[in-house]
Amino acid sequence: MRKRFSVPVTIIILVAALVPTHALAASPPVPVAMASAADANAPAHAPLTSTTNSASSTCTTSKDGLSSTCLQVSAAYTSPHKMRTGGASPNAIPAPLWCADHPNGGIYGTRTEACEGYTGDLTTTRIINGVSTLTGEVFMDIFSYAYTSETLGTWAHQMQVSSYSGWGDALKASVQGSASASGACTIRGSTTFPPQPVLPFGTVRSGDGFFDTTATAQGAVGHCTTGWTLTFTNPGFSTGSFPPRYMSDVRCDNATGGNPSVGCVMPWYASAILYSQSSYPALASHVARAQASGLPGATFTAPLIKDSTLQASNRQRACGDAPSIPGLSCDEYPIASSRNGLNAGGTRRTFDGCNFNLPRATGPTGVSVCMIAAGEQNAQGGLNSQLFRHDRVLEGDPIRILVVA
Repeated sequence: MRKRFSVPVTIIILVAALVPTHALAASPPVPVAMASAADANAPAHAPLTSTTNSASSTCTTSKDGLSSTCLQVSAAYTSPHKMRTGGASPNAIPAPLWCADHPNGGIYGTRTEACEGYTGDLTTTRIINGVSTLTGEVFMDIFSYAYTSETLGTWAHQMQVSSYSGWGDALKASVQGSASASGACTIRGSTTFPPQPVLPFGTVRSGDGFFDTTATAQGAVGHCTTGWTLTFTNPGFSTGSFPPRYMSDVRCDNATGGNPSVGCVMPWYASAILYSQSSYPALASHVARAQASGLPGATFTAPLIKDSTLQASNRQRACGDAPSIPGLSCDEYPIASSRNGLNAGGTRRTFDGCNFNLPRATGPTGVSVCMIAAGEQNAQGGLNSQLFRHDRVLEGDPIRILVVA
């Protein structure tokens, strides 16, 4: 029997830094509004792609032309109740509750999980006295859920179906599923979603598939898209299938610096680097004020984009003429290893107490500079690298910077 694997939760370990007391006096931290640690792994909406799922409806007619089965699926989760948990498949695990908390449709996820909830409607009709007559209907919650691991080249994609209302002939239907994959991946063995009755209401019918990346060579990076097709059978009626439902792109690599293993993530999710105000007060103060002035990086809608090829140039443009003050070092925001530094345009700005004779400004472009405690500024690189390594952040990936307690 296949074993499911656990999904690690991103943990940022904050290393204490020695901060000279004269440095703090020279550049006093300013109290700032902080994010919560829970914000680091909050689910976000996946970007729209060519495989983004949409509402659809299909109908099939029996060979004798006397009955038909119609299937309709929504583009969003519109069920009047929260989804049920549990699963008939021994390998299936419950989809996270946040999967049902986003009524606007689309795929939501974190760096190692992605989920889409939607509703389905199956109807049956018969020709009675020459008239097409509705004979049954069943309404279903459907959840597509994938989970990966940053340290494994295998991931899972499962489907969960739960009927919650209906009547007539449609209640005699059974559901089964088949998985597919395209890209740098293979299906591990056979997928498991055998025929299962849609009744009783509230019972979760589920299936799961496991997939292996082929991007295992040193330096390899590969992308894969997986999908499920649900098929409904009913004695005396034609067989009907929902169009394939695709999950968001999964990226696996053996190219993450400092990480010798193969692992897989949702590359569109902007992982968060956490700067602790209690451990790094000057660094946290500068970053929070820079973000409050309009510079990007605090949200999913305006993340930073990692690009280490620009690090030296961004750093020189931002801090090349920094004053020489014992115990202090120049900090720039956005971070130098992003596409959002001065290479992207704009000018420098600063704040009171930062020891730069520069304008105080606002807006989404440019860079903020501030002289902060050297120990904090030096620790910043380690915090960034730790997140990049753990969450397999590659060039071009979105990232967030959050200031926490």
